[in-house]
Amino acid sequence: MVCDRVMAILLSKPGVDGLREVVDALREWQYDGTPMQLHPGDVGWFWRLGAEATAAAVRTWSRDGQILAVGLLDGPTVLRLTTAPGVRQDEELAQQLVDDVTEAKRGVLAAGKVSVEAPVGALISDLLSEDGWKVDEPWTPLCRDLGEQVTNPGVRIEVIGPEQAHVRATVQRASFDKSTFTDERWHEMAAGLPYADARCLVAYDDVGNAVAAVTVWSAGPGKPGLLEPMGVHREHRGHGYGKAITIAAAAALQELGSSSAIVCTESSNVAAVATYESAGFQQLPQRRDRYRDA
Repeated sequence: MVCDRVMAILLSKPGVDGLREVVDALREWQYDGTPMQLHPGDVGWFWRLGAEATAAAVRTWSRDGQILAVGLLDGPTVLRLTTAPGVRQDEELAQQLVDDVTEAKRGVLAAGKVSVEAPVGALISDLLSEDGWKVDEPWTPLCRDLGEQVTNPGVRIEVIGPEQAHVRATVQRASFDKSTFTDERWHEMAAGLPYADARCLVAYDDVGNAVAAVTVWSAGPGKPGLLEPMGVHREHRGHGYGKAITIAAAAALQELGSSSAIVCTESSNVAAVATYESAGFQQLPQRRDRYRDA
């Protein structure tokens, strides 16, 4: 007798011990030409808050023991979500995702106003739209092909190790007004699984001031690498250091074997878009999150 058994899709929290499987799945799903999506580097940057906090923010959807989708809660009201490339149009999965993000009791998103980031073209976006979810402000992904040698950035660049964590943290706080990045958080991030394929870079001016910083994340050889985050010290803007550190980031990813370098910023941040373009990045089609009013 043949048993035609359909496996249910299981929503779960991986726990700290399950984060390796999550990161490995995200690595596998990255490839050139796909719409920008959740990257292992996004999990790596979140890891600055610690392994337990990272595990608590991750959700997975699995069928028959195989992870089909991964979500990262960027706070209680924002879910950054991606799926395995082959199941973006899977109706069962898409409907399960919609149900789970809609009902607060399922432990994904809180009640009230919330938003979901999903790859462009994923069926979940269409289903959320049908349920009345609206489109949020646009974001601009940008990409630089690393098939050709990256030019010298023209400033001194240092790769930051544990002894220079305070330098990286100081530039981060001086670049983003609400940043809470500290030496301790750098060490937490650097201890995380994704940082094995990452680098922190700092640019210096002619008199030795640390003026810009970036963290780059490889997803493995032949796959797109991510810039997250990049910032220029507020006291040293307007001198081309954003362009320089972005070129240095592309060079570092090239050394790590990445096929391309990707980054995403709010479309309203025209200065950031212009900086990335000046460093050889090209705009990709804009993306918009879906949000539900309170």
